[in-house]
Amino acid sequence: MGCCTGRCSLICLCALQLLSALERQIFDFLGFQWAPILGNFLHIIVVILGLFGTIQYRPRYIMVYTVWTALWVTWNVFIICFYLEVGGLSKDTDLMTFNISVHRSWWREHGPGCERRVLPPSAHGMMDDYTYVSVTGCVINFQYLEVIHSAVQILLSLVGFVYACYVISISMEEEDTFDFIGGLDTHSYYQDHVELKPVKPVEISNDIDSEIRLLDLT
Repeated sequence: MGCCTGRCSLICLCALQLLSALERQIFDFLGFQWAPILGNFLHIIVVILGLFGTIQYRPRYIMVYTVWTALWVTWNVFIICFYLEVGGLSKDTDLMTFNISVHRSWWREHGPGCERRVLPPSAHGMMDDYTYVSVTGCVINFQYLEVIHSAVQILLSLVGFVYACYVISISMEEEDTFDFIGGLDTHSYYQDHVELKPVKPVEISNDIDSEIRLLDLT
């Protein structure tokens, strides 16, 4: 019952992680955030692998999911530090786009209550530069929305890590118990066949023939 409960909980957590990762992937695509897109893609693959391992009783797959969960927590902590500008990081750099473009988070212009207004370009810039886009009236700034997304990922990953370790330990214990009982059954089966050796029909027929011959002789 404990293993079933742990497996069911891990399956539900993996499903929630998939939904949250897909939601995050959509908005990262809209904002052309290539680094998070790559991370989300790998995360989705590993979560699917962990889900498959949980359903099919494959502890090795769950171990891969557990290792990735630790890496995923580290990545999301880095994103939080990036958007909160901790440790010399700046959210205004092109780090999340691999310096390919000047795009920022999609939430920067499309957050709750945000009003986007394009300003006339000057002679020193280009129209697609975010310098010429005015965003006002946002209920919450985009960096805090990104932090919330990362915090949710960290929370789900930590809980998933705990349940994954629990399911792995239970699975290992069940395998050891099964091997031990299987060994005892094999030993008892061998003893039964050695001690209770059945009599073959051929031997019975030979005994009957010998008795008949003795009767004829008498």
